[in-house]
Amino acid sequence: MKKYIHFIFSCSLLLSHITQAQTKAEIKVGAAVEMLRLALISGNENELERLLAKKLSYGHAWGYVEGKEEFIEKLVSKKSDFVGITLNDQVISVTRRTAVVRHILSAETKDNNKAGRLKLKEMLVFSKRNGHWKLLARQALKAP
Repeated sequence: MKKYIHFIFSCSLLLSHITQAQTKAEIKVGAAVEMLRLALISGNENELERLLAKKLSYGHAWGYVEGKEEFIEKLVSKKSDFVGITLNDQVISVTRRTAVVRHILSAETKDNNKAGRLKLKEMLVFSKRNGHWKLLARQALKAP
């Protein structure tokens, strides 16, 4: 009886590990999210250009939407300046050449040299183009 219970317990542990394992595509999308996080902090124009889709739609929690050029310009000029960003509770879902990422973003900012803090729930949509995952859309809302 003990062997039977031990076997069932071992199988359930194995199955829970397998169901939580990330696919190769999810790992690559996670890497793209991390590169984007670092590019948001650095404001590196070349990195941002490489990570963002040409027709980016970047929706802010305060209700306005930016395209790629406007979004990059604000980061490079430090009008929008991320000092640090932490992502929590991230979930990645990939279907063919599209990935949806949800997480909670906590950030320290210094927009126009004024220190601030953000906590947002974000949904990011990535599209795979020429073997690379690019941010196509983002929508955020204020997190409690």
